Amino acid sequence: MKTLKMEIKLLEGFDDLEFGATSEDVVSYLGNPDEVEELEEGEEEFKTLIWSYNEAGFTLFFDGEDPKLFSCIETDNRDITLFGKKIFEMKSQEIIDLMLANGFEEMDEDEEEWGEKRISFDEALIDFYFESDELVTVNWGVFFDEFEDSDLEEEK
Repeated sequence: MKTLKMEIKLLEGFDDLEFGATSEDVVSYLGNPDEVEELEEGEEEFKTLIWSYNEAGFTLFFDGEDPKLFSCIETDNRDITLFGKKIFEMKSQEIIDLMLANGFEEMDEDEEEWGEKRISFDEALIDFYFESDELVTVNWGVFFDEFEDSDLEEEK
């Protein structure tokens, strides 16, 4: 695996890996995952492919028709940065202030059934999960309607 900058790029991707990348693009960038899982959701049997990179501390999600495309990432890697700040060193209010300072104002906060507090910024498609005001995971992604056929054709 190449040396990573560990940078969250909201609505774009992770480091130089962009949402909409194929699994081949991801393998070229990150190498093979440690674990692969497939989830089936709903009556239409919508399948999500999940790739875990355990040592690096992140999980990538691939959705859509074949080819499935990189659409979401979750990490607990303490080196990850957002707007140049190491967010795992920040409390929930500091992260809220960081998001607000960068123009993301629509916030939702909820207590998950498993006990973690979730703070979401839907316009940025990012969720922060906290236990006792300590960040434990962050998840960000993009919706597939963000990928227009013309954008995918340009990448080919």
